[in-house]
Formats: sequence, structure tokens, C-alpha cells
Amino acid sequence: MSKLGLIIRREILFKLKNKTFIIMTLLTPLLIVGGMGLMIYLAKSDKTQQKILVLDDSHLFEKTLQGNDYISFVFSNQTLIEAQSKFPKSDYTGILHIPQLEMGGVLGSARLLYKKAPGMAFENYIKSQMEKIYYEYKLKANNIDLNVINNARQTVTLIGTKVDENGNVKQQSNLGLFGFVTGLLMFMFILLYGMMVFRSVMEEKTNRIVEIIISSVKPFELMMGKIIGVAVLGIIQFASITIISTILTTVLSGIFLKDITLKKEKFDTQQAIVKKLGTNANLGNMENFKDSQEVFDVLDQLSKVNFVETGICFLLFFIGGYLFYSAILAAIGSAVDSEADSQQFMTPVMIPLMIGYFMAAKIMVSPETTSVIWGSMIPFTSPIVMMARLPFGVPLWQIVLSLSILFASFVGTTWLAAKIYRTGILMYGKKVTWKEIGKWLFYK
Repeated sequence: MSKLGLIIRREILFKLKNKTFIIMTLLTPLLIVGGMGLMIYLAKSDKTQQKILVLDDSHLFEKTLQGNDYISFVFSNQTLIEAQSKFPKSDYTGILHIPQLEMGGVLGSARLLYKKAPGMAFENYIKSQMEKIYYEYKLKANNIDLNVINNARQTVTLIGTKVDENGNVKQQSNLGLFGFVTGLLMFMFILLYGMMVFRSVMEEKTNRIVEIIISSVKPFELMMGKIIGVAVLGIIQFASITIISTILTTVLSGIFLKDITLKKEKFDTQQAIVKKLGTNANLGNMENFKDSQEVFDVLDQLSKVNFVETGICFLLFFIGGYLFYSAILAAIGSAVDSEADSQQFMTPVMIPLMIGYFMAAKIMVSPETTSVIWGSMIPFTSPIVMMARLPFGVPLWQIVLSLSILFASFVGTTWLAAKIYRTGILMYGKKVTWKEIGKWLFYK
């Protein structure tokens, strides 16, 4: 086996035997799936059962204000003072006081008293119901047919369709958040494995182990062995996390989404009936299924994402971005004696990564701006920005061009990093400056 192969093998085996690496490989899928499960669970369980005592002095909402699975209304003729005095010891969670209609039939401000803050969603539910009931009341008062108004309302679905340079059309997902998340993951992976190379180089230098290794291999071979070894390790870990996460997600989604699927079917049936009747009939309170409908809207958007293309591009851009940045970080690790001394060199490396992160956030609003397109081509930001652009549709030639520039830049960066590495790896006890590193580039 060649010396380079031995170095790569050593890096992989050393990390694979590390307990922390093994624990994180197994724990990360659990954290990912657990986080998703927790969000779904909280979305289903954060709606506290509310029992509201309604004092309707206007007599407008007695037969029209309706609750749902989490909210129940009990109407009473008590005065506000009487109800408020009994409220602390009652089983009601709140009191809704609706005053009499003002001159001209104007509805004044309603008052909500509660023991524990019910949250914005609860308040918005009551507010929207009262506004709708009052709106219909005013229409009837002015002899306006409700059916005419209701039939005039039409929900419009805007379907985004991208036309490429050949005139072909392709329906695209508008789920910008998905692109931002993939860009964020790219940022984290590049930084995580790049710093792994940095620390490995610096530890061997500070422990003086490198002096023995350099006697047998060339500095360039040692640097490339570390970079490639950690890259292979990263691919192994990434593949393991993906496989485990996919299995867990498939199993748990069938459990968590079972109720939502049933609600979705009932919701679609009710919508079809309402559309046919041309009315806003309640039909079992369709608001109960609003959250489920929103979940399936998101799932529908996700179904339009080309996950095969996204997965291949993620792997290629991860490898290219990692190689590009790890060469720079390996050079920095060889030039310093401690992490404290590396701060002045780490800042210029972190700034392009942060710029790429902020561009990924901007793509959710403006995915086709000139700055975003250039950001997906420049190797310092392209791995993050291009991943964030993919859900919006990117021409194949731009992806190929971006990858070509990225890997070509890695070759140039490695050549420069090798010049710094071969000098800095055996230099101890000296505070290195940018000027000093500049001189190393011209050493023969």
C-alpha cells in the first residue's frame, strides 16, 4: 500500500474507533427524527382544552359562536360582576364578555378574562369567528343575500411553473424553507469536517508526532492523506445518518401522520360538499381540520422536490466544498501552535461561509437575483448557495459550471496550502503573521 493510502487508512480507522464519533453517528439520527416527532407532537398537544363562559349582552352570538375539539362555549345570562366573582373557583378557563351593540349596530370591543394566558392561536380563533358572524349580521341587516357573497368568494391556487431555455415547462416547489435547510446543512457539514482536519493537523504538530511522520512521508502526502481520510469518514457518517434517519422517519411517520391522514380525507369530503352546495355551511366545523390541511400543503410542496437530484448535488457540493475549505484549514492548522493563535486566520475563512449562509436566507425571498447567481458560482459560497437554489430549479449547465469551478479551485487552493503546510508544520514557538505566511508561498 502507498504511503498516501496508509495515511488515509490511519485517519479513517483512528476516527472510526473513537467512541465519540460512534455515539454521534448513532445519536444524530435519533435527534433529527426525535426533533421532527417532537414538533408534530407539540403541534397536536399544545392546544389546551378551553371552557369559556360567554356573557353575550348583544344576543348576536348565542346560536352562532361555535367551538371545536379544543374549545367549548357555555352561554349565561349572568352579569359580568357575578361571573367574575365566581370565576376563580369555577371550572371555566375564561370568560368572554360581549357588550351590547352600540348606536347603528356597531360592535364594540369584547373582553376576554382568563386564568392562564390562552395563546395567540386561541385569541385569533375567537376573533375570526366573531368578525365573520358580525359580517354576516351586517349583510342581513342591509338585505344582502349571503349566498351571493359566498358564491363570489373564490380561492385561487397559484401553480409555479418554470420555463427553461429550451421552452420546456416544469412545475416547481415554492418551499423556500427546504432550500434554506439544505444550505444550512451544507454550511454545518463543511465547517464540522473542515475543523476536524484543522484540529488533527494542529494536535499532531503540538504533540511533536509530526516530526516522526515527516521523516517517512512528504508534507504534501501527509496533508492530502488527512484531507481525503476525513472526507471518506464524512461520507461514511453522512450515509449512515441518512440511512438510519430514513428508516426511523418511515416508521414513525406512519404512526404520527395516521390521524392527520384521516382528518385530511374528511376535510376534502366536506370541502367538496360545501363547494357543491355553494354555501359556507359548517358541516362539523371544518376549522378543526385547518392545521391538518396546512401540513398536507407542505407535504404536497415537498413531493415536487427532486430528492434524487438534490441528494446527488448535496454529495458533490459537500465533497467539493469540504476539499476546498479543508485545504485552507489544514494550512492554518500547520501554521499555528494553538487555537487561540488561529483566530486571526479563521475569521477570513468564516466570513465567506457566513455570506453564503445569509445568501441562502435571501433565496427564500429572491431566488433569481444576480447576487444569488454569482454566489452559486464563486467557490467560497457556491456549495451553500447552490443547494439553497436547487428547489427553485437551476439549469444543468449552471450546476456543472459551479461544480467545475469549485473542484478547479480546490486544486489551486491545495497547491497554495501545500506551500504553507510544508513550512509551517515544523515551525514552533513563533507567532505567525499574514506577512510571514506570504513569504512561505515563495519558498522553494
